[in-house]
Amino acid sequence: MNLSKTELLVCLPFTNLPIPDILISSGGSTITYKQHFNTWHINRLNVTLSVMNQTKVTEFILLGFGNLQGFNILFFILFLIIFLFTVMGNLLIIVLVLVNSKLQFPMYYFLCHLSFTDIVISTNIVPNILGAILYGGKTMTYIGCIIQFYFFSGTIITECFLLSVMSYDRYLAICNPLRYSSITNLNFQNCLSLWPWLFGLTFNLTGIIPVSKFNFCNDNIIDHVYCDLFPLQKLSCSDTSFVELEVFLISMPIFILPCGFIIGTYS
Repeated sequence: MNLSKTELLVCLPFTNLPIPDILISSGGSTITYKQHFNTWHINRLNVTLSVMNQTKVTEFILLGFGNLQGFNILFFILFLIIFLFTVMGNLLIIVLVLVNSKLQFPMYYFLCHLSFTDIVISTNIVPNILGAILYGGKTMTYIGCIIQFYFFSGTIITECFLLSVMSYDRYLAICNPLRYSSITNLNFQNCLSLWPWLFGLTFNLTGIIPVSKFNFCNDNIIDHVYCDLFPLQKLSCSDTSFVELEVFLISMPIFILPCGFIIGTYS
């Protein structure tokens, strides 16, 4: 990296500093001068150059599936049909449970919540996939990327605990059939369906807040279909090792405990 005298004067805002005629560039931001500068001046210059070399990323480009060799329209129609069937099928389940009095049971009530999580996940991810397929890429703002990652991961956690709630409901129905209707009253159903949402959308913040503080330098191309943790880690110029360890330690009990509970209630 070569700097002119004018650029160097801007970088070094102090007077009476001799400017060398010849600058020799190294591989990084460090510049070796034929004329000696003291350590304070060199450190000041290195910090300034580091700031100059970093550009704040305000948007990301999702590549999606990359080059589809001219089959963009075909894949767009295919994913659009799958998306519409998914949303309409889950909406149909919710409407049927709400309007049909014969389906007013806890199992179907929890099934409505599970269907709603599928709708949230689909509408959060698939529209970006469709845009990336149709146009060969999809631009997303930095805030939009973080919000998408938050709702996607939070809804996945909610879905895991909703499955645990449904398995507990089946356990009560099988093991306590005489007391089942008295135990699973409306308040009990509301409590069991509410805590997975609260837990998923609040506990998820422990991973979202550190990710939102990542620094992204210059590169803003995500080779993925949506904003996820690992693509963001690859783009970040910050140290992400602590966040990676934190997310790993948090995610283990989130997925292992519901799986163990489901297996235990059905065994």
